[in-house]
Amino acid sequence: MVERTTVRLPEDLVRRAKRKAAAEGRTLTSLIEDGLRRILSEQMPAARTKRQLPPVSKATGGLHPGVHLDDSAALQEMDDLDYMAGRR
Repeated sequence: MVERTTVRLPEDLVRRAKRKAAAEGRTLTSLIEDGLRRILSEQMPAARTKRQLPPVSKATGGLHPGVHLDDSAALQEMDDLDYMAGRR
């Protein structure tokens, strides 16, 4: 079964990947699939990093303004933006 998903990648990485796929006469999907297969076939590191949870305000004991736990897409977007900004 083939699953469709959305992935957020830096523009320059996507451009380079598309060029490489075209130069090899293959699709971007097949290039990404091969890359994921290579990464997943490697030995997993012994120690895994702990996942960082969304920020929680210590002043009020709740979440920062704008963080809504019932909106998983918004939480993922915040996580992606933090990752792209190098805050992890």
